[in-house]
Amino acid sequence: MKTSRLLSLTSAVLLLSVAVMAQSSEWAIDPMHSTAQFTVRHMGISNVQGDFTKVTGSAVLNDKDVAQSQVQATIDVSTVDTRVADRDKDLKSANFFEVDKYPTMEFKSTKIVKNGDKLQVTGDLTLHGTTKPVTFDVDGPTPDTKDPWGNTRRGISATTTINRQDFGLKWNNHLGTGEAVVGDMVKIQIDVEFVKKK
Repeated sequence: MKTSRLLSLTSAVLLLSVAVMAQSSEWAIDPMHSTAQFTVRHMGISNVQGDFTKVTGSAVLNDKDVAQSQVQATIDVSTVDTRVADRDKDLKSANFFEVDKYPTMEFKSTKIVKNGDKLQVTGDLTLHGTTKPVTFDVDGPTPDTKDPWGNTRRGISATTTINRQDFGLKWNNHLGTGEAVVGDMVKIQIDVEFVKKK
């Protein structure tokens, strides 16, 4: 009797898993149409913005049950671009990202929930050799769109704010007023296009 119940429960779980997978679709990030931007305060008087121009990764999207969706992304830190060559060189150095030692940052989702018209995606962010949980507020995904070459695309825009000190990015100087040259809080925005896997 117990064996029969166990087999029935196992069968039910397998059928549920198959049903969930049938409602899910697999997508790849298009690095040609995806970027990550950051904004950080400079001397307390202005904002400095920069981009990472190589974002790769994938997603499993389930429109019926968003909690069953998953996303992972990798950013090539060496592509940092603030439009000032000397500053970019400093950011790549041991003062900040140490790209020779830590060439990428990675995000892997652990929980996705619907929050009104938006999604909240929580996951593990690994940056500068340190992994911490962060939560992104996400607009999207957009409805399916066919491109001129027959591919199916969707897009998202995600934002969060992190404290760079939490990830070991500790370099700083202070002005005579005590104001930090580089702020600790960093706003991050990721704009991604997904292409449906065939």
